[in-house]
Amino acid sequence: MSDSTKRPRRRGAALEEAILRAAADELAESGYAGFTMDRVAARAGTNKNALYRRWPNRLALGVAAYRLLTATVQPPDTGDLREDALEMLRRANRHWSSPLGMILRELMAAAGGASELLTRLPDQSTDTTAATWLTMLGRAVARGEAAPEALHPRVATVAMVLLRNEFVVRGVPSAPDDVLVEIVDEVFLPLVRGRGAAGS
Repeated sequence: MSDSTKRPRRRGAALEEAILRAAADELAESGYAGFTMDRVAARAGTNKNALYRRWPNRLALGVAAYRLLTATVQPPDTGDLREDALEMLRRANRHWSSPLGMILRELMAAAGGASELLTRLPDQSTDTTAATWLTMLGRAVARGEAAPEALHPRVATVAMVLLRNEFVVRGVPSAPDDVLVEIVDEVFLPLVRGRGAAGS
């Protein structure tokens, strides 16, 4: 008990934070392929039971760790909807092409049809994506660039869904910039403008 070399016993939030930090470090270093409950437990200085009491499997823990690694994206505000949309897609493209993006793609592949897990990924949550793009669209409405009818979650998320499709379905390592321009100019902006047309 008086052994000063012994690590103090952590409980509750302190232990959970230590596990998540260890899991995030493991994920960043090894990717999802090398991510194991054993390694996370050893790194956190705890046992696997402590992990399984909080997360049912390594995928759930991997998703939680990924959330810790990624910050909430603030939408750009260039004063022009087209430029804002392109900047958002370019940021997402850079992220999904990065080592962290590779981890995201591994997690998505591992999750398969587990949609409840995918929605916990900040990049994949429809609510998170829609909120960011609705903020941009709201600014465009205020500037007179778009009609209030454009403030719709499906309109807001379509550009990101199409970009994600390039990575997930087509398996590209990075989307060329002309693809991003095409998504914005030929799909997103016409859809936004169409929502404001008479009778839409």
